[in-house]
Parts: sequence; C-alpha cells; structure tokens
Amino acid sequence: MVILIDPPVWPAHGTTFSHLVSDSSVDELHAFAAKAGIRGRAFDLDHYDVPAEQYGALVAMGAEPVGGSELVRRLVAGGVRVPARDRPKRARLTLMRRWDELEREIAGDKQSAADALRDDLLDAWSGTSRNYHDVTHLLSVLDAVDTLRRRAAETGFPLRGRELLTARLAAWFHDAVYEGAAGDDERASAALAVERLGALGLEPELVADVERLVLATIDHRVQPGDTAGQILMDADLAVLARPEDGYARYVALVRRDYAHVPDAQWRIGRASVLRALLGSARLFVSPAAPEDWEPRARRNLERELNGLEASTS
Repeated sequence: MVILIDPPVWPAHGTTFSHLVSDSSVDELHAFAAKAGIRGRAFDLDHYDVPAEQYGALVAMGAEPVGGSELVRRLVAGGVRVPARDRPKRARLTLMRRWDELEREIAGDKQSAADALRDDLLDAWSGTSRNYHDVTHLLSVLDAVDTLRRRAAETGFPLRGRELLTARLAAWFHDAVYEGAAGDDERASAALAVERLGALGLEPELVADVERLVLATIDHRVQPGDTAGQILMDADLAVLARPEDGYARYVALVRRDYAHVPDAQWRIGRASVLRALLGSARLFVSPAAPEDWEPRARRNLERELNGLEASTS
C-alpha cells in the first residue's frame, strides 16, 4: 500500500488543492489522514482534498508525489477508483433526467405534483446518513432494469409497457425510506408509494403492483411468471455480480450503513446473510439475467464469506 498525492493545482476556496489517495486501501488512507489531522469531511469517496499548505507536510510524512494522470492510473489499477457514475452528485443529475422520461407516462395534468414527488424522492435518497442505499444505488438499479429489459427483448421474454413502468416505479420507491430497519423500511417505502402515487391519480391496480414489488424486496421472492417482479429483484441484486473491485466498494458502503454495529456482531450477521444467499437455488430469477451474473455473484459472496470466517477463526 502506497499513499499518493498529486500537485496542488485544483482551485477552490481561494487556494489550490491536491488529491491524497491510497493505491490499494481506503482504510489505510483513512488511517494516514487521521494521523495527519485531516478532517473527515475532506474525504470524497476515494480521495481526500487537501489544501496546498499541507502538501509539503504530507510528503514529509510519506505520501509519494506523483502527477495527476499517474495518480488516477494507479487508483484504477488498485481497484479503488470510484467511477464518476458512482458519485452522488452525478447520479442525482442523471436521475432527474430519468424521472422526466418516466413523468410523461404518469403525470397527466399533475406535472407540478410529479415534479414535487421527484424532488422529495431524490432528497430522501440523498440523505446524509446513507452510504450504500443512496442515489447511486437507485441509479444502478434503474440501469440494471434497462439492461434486463434489453436482454428480455433479445431472449424472447419482452416486457410489456405496463410491466416496465411498474418495475421502474417500484425501483424509485424500494428504499425511499431507509432507517436501517430491515422489513420496516420496505413496508414504510411501500406505504409511501401508495400514498404518493395514489395522489397523482394513477390507477389503483398499478399502485397495488408497485406496492407489491416494493414489499417483495424484503426477501426478494416473487411468483413464477411475475415478470416485473423478477426484473426488479434481479436489478436490486445486480450489485452482487459486479467485478471484484466494485463488489468490494459495495461491501465497504454497506458496512458504513451499519457502523453502529460492533465488528464481531457485524461479522456474524453478515455471514448469515451471505450463507442464505449462497444457499438459494438461484440468485437471479429472470430469464433475462445475463449468464455471467450468477457465477460472478457467487464467487464474490464466497470470497467475502471466506474472509469473514477467517477473521473469526
């Protein structure tokens, strides 16, 4: 593990800033930053922004000076670079455009109410206490829904327009309420969907379908033939099939969501979740799920479980 720092050339707040990173471990970066007295609010997903006046002292402490392009290259090579799409500010802007497309189908003569709902949902997903369950997760789920939609058309299981609309609306609501209370959060999110979509005047059958799908994310079980449900469940679990570095970022963010849980208790609880997932006959239930999702997800889960078991032995 090497701590890297690029030149202080990034202007802001009347000075210039450097990026302080680790080429392989965010935890080690946090430890170095704490030792240097750098405040936590200077951290931005994969780096600390540090003002020019701290550059010399950080180099003296052991940070390796490199150029900006070299810093990014080594971040990517070490698997700790967070892509722009996974950054909340970028995700929120993209989600606003996604909602505008959805709004054409649901707003009718209530565009102002639909705009207010969009803003309320985005504010909820942007809560400062959220780490994994934030706007980047919502965007990832919607992206996965689109991936599965395209795959469904290619493999002979096309989604009807109503099914796609149901899956997308349920994605927007499925973690709209998030307090870290499994089951209660999903039930509160489903109730919110019923309230707000009903107020928009959507037909009761559609609202009920959205409610049903949001509730299904409690245990990710849907009935055979429930195409919209299968698509949403697989989209919500698509994170499990990320490449190894992306999966590691997901695990780190989930751990932050449960920062109040002691390490020993976390390891026991997380291992139980992993064993339950690995014990399922299929993680991804839609015929449209890409073939490589299942084996990649199982490798990620097994790797994480082995690490947890090794740390407790």
